Amino acid sequence: MPSSKGYLDFILDQLSQAEDISHRTMMGEYILYCKGKVFGGIYDDRFLVKPVKAAKALLPDAPLELPYEGAKPMLLVDNVEDKAFLARLVAAMEPELPAPKKR
Repeated sequence: MPSSKGYLDFILDQLSQAEDISHRTMMGEYILYCKGKVFGGIYDDRFLVKPVKAAKALLPDAPLELPYEGAKPMLLVDNVEDKAFLARLVAAMEPELPAPKKR
């Protein structure tokens, strides 16, 4: 089931305190970027992030969930109401994320 534009808009608003956030639509879902690096996405109206060390430290109890069949597991972010926390989460993750691949 594709994610709703309304949920994307909500998450983007919640991420408004984070730096340089962008997104791209892909097959009914939304990939989220920080400074051009993929850090997570919206899948089936769930906010998931890559399980890098910083994310695991800030989300120690977050379950790993599959964004879609065949994908690598990601951490479910359920504390989406706290804008300051989300900004800290993304800022902590960004240095650990791989640089975008050149096309």
